[in-house]
Amino acid sequence: MTSVTENIPVDNEPQAPELLGPRALMWRKFRRHRIAYFSLWIVGIIYFIALFGDFVAPQAHDERNRRAIFAPPQGIHFIVEEEDGSRHFQIHARRLQMEIDRATMRRTYEEDPNDIIPLGFFVEGHEYDLLWMIPSNTHLFGPVDADDHVYFFGSDRLGRDILSRIIIGTKISMSIGLVGVAISLIVGVTLGGISGYYGGWIDNIIQRLIEFIRSIPTIPLWMGLAAAIPLDWPPLRTYFVVTIIVSMIGWTSLAREVRGKFLSLRNEDFITAARLDGLTDWQVIRKHMVPSFSSHIIASLTLAVPLMILAETSLSFLGIGLQPPIVSWGTLLKEAQNIRTIIEAPWLLIAPGTMIVIAVLALNFLGDGLRDAADPHAH
Repeated sequence: MTSVTENIPVDNEPQAPELLGPRALMWRKFRRHRIAYFSLWIVGIIYFIALFGDFVAPQAHDERNRRAIFAPPQGIHFIVEEEDGSRHFQIHARRLQMEIDRATMRRTYEEDPNDIIPLGFFVEGHEYDLLWMIPSNTHLFGPVDADDHVYFFGSDRLGRDILSRIIIGTKISMSIGLVGVAISLIVGVTLGGISGYYGGWIDNIIQRLIEFIRSIPTIPLWMGLAAAIPLDWPPLRTYFVVTIIVSMIGWTSLAREVRGKFLSLRNEDFITAARLDGLTDWQVIRKHMVPSFSSHIIASLTLAVPLMILAETSLSFLGIGLQPPIVSWGTLLKEAQNIRTIIEAPWLLIAPGTMIVIAVLALNFLGDGLRDAADPHAH
């Protein structure tokens, strides 16, 4: 008997499991949240518009046109019909023809299908500084002829393009959210961390301060602080002061959350080991305590951004925040305070209001997704 031994390869060796860090696990969990993942793209587009606003805006936001006062939104058309009946593709808008009713002195506009305004991408227009340093006159989309005017979202009482003003206002409104959250982050983490780490009389003083600030009615507090801003201040200084005013309330909730985290962490074994290893209090806080719940802080700050945006919008709408010539979503909504204006030009309310709703919803969904991804117990 001859035994034959076959060399059969053995591929049943167990594979080592893939080890993922906390950030990779958080990203994988976040991508499963479809609404939050989609909102991340929406927020990214909004901040792209805020960063490259002059490039995206089809016209200068402060350019006036007396023959286009309260002009209605113009549509975009793609097929041009010639007089001989032939058709061809061309992106265009139809020029508005204005008529004035002599009896009521009201303006009416009608589109002329025979008078078109060619539109295109990367067209030349008004000059601006890209990223505040590069001179340019190229715009993403707009009329091919720089002398033409197209109002995709309509115009206001001075004949200014609403779309361009919303795009430029995105810079102010969205940056106030970021700067306000940055201030809240510094103040909230610092005072909340000190309060939770040391406790005792320091904790009592900080908590009583937080309770005092939270007990003050928000609108009267903002009105009083905004009234103290001198009228002759330059717009940039006013912008930063309004940002600080908006941030004065936002840091209190974050400080409470940080305090609670510090109270639960300061007696953990790894914190005790870090102290025994000779680390200072600042090193323990910076290297061990704050990183242990940094994902929670990121989620909380993401949810705080829309609150900052709404606060700025409310202040500017009430006339105690940013004032013209600064353009923000709040100052644009202020144009729609008059009921007569809303009746004649409803786009003054609809256009900036829709932008605010989209931004706030996207940021809220994004914050919810980050919070769920950062929570190890969430499914």
